[in-house]
Amino acid sequence: MILESFFFYLFAAIMLGSALMVIGSRNPVHSVLFLILAFFNAAGLFVLLGAEFLAMLLIVVYVGAVAVLFLFIVMMLDVNFVELRSGFLQYMPIGLVIGVVLLVELLVALGGWMLNPDIVAHVGEPIPDLAQLSNIEAIGALLYTKYVFYFLTAALILFVAMIGAIILTLHHRTDIKRQNVNRQVARTVENSIEIVDVESGKGI
Repeated sequence: MILESFFFYLFAAIMLGSALMVIGSRNPVHSVLFLILAFFNAAGLFVLLGAEFLAMLLIVVYVGAVAVLFLFIVMMLDVNFVELRSGFLQYMPIGLVIGVVLLVELLVALGGWMLNPDIVAHVGEPIPDLAQLSNIEAIGALLYTKYVFYFLTAALILFVAMIGAIILTLHHRTDIKRQNVNRQVARTVENSIEIVDVESGKGI
């Protein structure tokens, strides 16, 4: 128990420090590296909670794909971050409102835990039908039975968002020759070959 508490506070402290450095670092590359560190420590917390599948998913998907993609984009694109920060003050009221809402939610959650300490014990209770299954089997059983419509709805929303992003960023250049398959298939002998009877000695 002491060892688990030690690792919990260690992972939590490093994750909070990394999260603060993500928004406080001046170099965007350093921000992405601190974000990766925060993801690793969050995965460690998931392992302590017994959710090893979520921990591996966090490392493989977010660290291995999303965060590394952010890092490559920041390093490859010549972004003028000074110009981006020039309009920071005009978004300050919206940011303060969102911060206050999040703070109230955290205080409500903390207050509920302090008023009813037994609520924490019920959070980690397994579902009776899934108590004998492994972590991955339990998640799959819930996603594809009880929450299948929500799962498919989320997949459909992501699919539509992907198509929209492709359409918004796809630009056809008029100065580049492109293959027209329909025009190639519709070609006939009349519009493809011209037979010319050239007299002897008068050719090219």
